Amino acid sequence: MFQFDTEQQICEVGGVKFGGQPGDYPTVVCNSIFQKGDKIFPGKRKDGFDEKLAADLLKTQDKLSEETGVPGMADIVANTGAEFKTFIDFVIDNSDMPFCIDAWTMKPKLEAAAYCAEKGLLDRMFYNSITVWEQDLDTEIKEMAQIGVKNVLLVSFDQEDQMPSGRIAGTQKLLDAIEKNDASFENLFVDTSVMNGPATAMCGLANKMIKEKWGFATGSAPSNGSYMWKEAREKWGFKGWSAADAALESLSAFLYHDIIFSGPMVGAQRIIPAIAMADAFLATAVFSETGRLPKVDTHPLFKLFPDFVENLQSIRK
Repeated sequence: MFQFDTEQQICEVGGVKFGGQPGDYPTVVCNSIFQKGDKIFPGKRKDGFDEKLAADLLKTQDKLSEETGVPGMADIVANTGAEFKTFIDFVIDNSDMPFCIDAWTMKPKLEAAAYCAEKGLLDRMFYNSITVWEQDLDTEIKEMAQIGVKNVLLVSFDQEDQMPSGRIAGTQKLLDAIEKNDASFENLFVDTSVMNGPATAMCGLANKMIKEKWGFATGSAPSNGSYMWKEAREKWGFKGWSAADAALESLSAFLYHDIIFSGPMVGAQRIIPAIAMADAFLATAVFSETGRLPKVDTHPLFKLFPDFVENLQSIRK
């Protein structure tokens, strides 16, 4: 269950490693900032954002990452290239965490990627994302390659086949498009498209299949499922809903997710400790099956449960 015969890709973005065999590295938590409805916008988006609140969110995530060993990333969401420039500058001025550029349309993403190239940030940035539903995928891939983008998220899905096998077909379609355009990227990782909370299980199973076939690092956005579940808030209030959200993120971390897109950064205080426990849980299961311990001493198992690690090591002797 926890060992793939296929060689597993290890991605490194801005000094953060993820991928590899299950349990080798902590799950990366990528939280969004500057998204629509973000509380850092006190009024209309065009009127600017609360810089103190935004900086506090970044600092809180950094602090939680330091305390738990779970790496954090910022998913910078923008509508235009100009917005991206402002938001990227703000993030790099206030944190050393890696970040992705996230927009619905191709033009602002490419403008943001070009800006990152100009600023020498391509090692720290990943492109979120190329998708199976982009109408001009060839142009996007060619321009990404010309800019020198290194780290690319592939969002895979097949509307005709919503089972895990459809995510395999979607991934192959994107790989074919990259090959067709003679493009090459340093790191490819795959997001297997969440449809709702329970359907996130299909993402985990698709991720397993992708790892078996290609060895790519994999993830999804479980928060898309939990944030769509409005009935949970109506029935149980924020506390009940947030428990379900943290559970969904944690289950995903256990089930073949190297990176999780976990929703607004304001939720980091809820999500990162939950992922830390899931990572420690997974690492213990991996040790039981294979005798392997995580590859980095900052892993949550080492950082939060050092006495237990000593006990595990003594059991194996």
